[in-house]
Amino acid sequence: MVGLPGSSAVMNGWNAGKVEDAFLSDAGATAPGSSQGTGVPFAGMFQSMMQQTSALDKKASQAVTGLLNGSGVEVHDALIATQKADMAFELALQVRNKAVGAYQQMMSMQF
Repeated sequence: MVGLPGSSAVMNGWNAGKVEDAFLSDAGATAPGSSQGTGVPFAGMFQSMMQQTSALDKKASQAVTGLLNGSGVEVHDALIATQKADMAFELALQVRNKAVGAYQQMMSMQF
């Protein structure tokens, strides 16, 4: 099988503990489980995602407040922070919706 450049992570499987992303560093957080080589349980991953979303929301709120107060925050910085917070919220909402849907589907199963 011919491998593509950078496809070793796909071939070796997903490992949530190895995620490095600028999105996480913007939130002031590190990748979940970055110090350990094992995967992160769903509850821990979801809790970490919610904390990152909250941090991005707080950062966006501070940027907008700084823009309105005239304390030197640029318009584009406030817009970027707001969009990052919005995207993080939408991602968390979709993960929650998928989890609830999976739970409802399992509860409707008959054995």
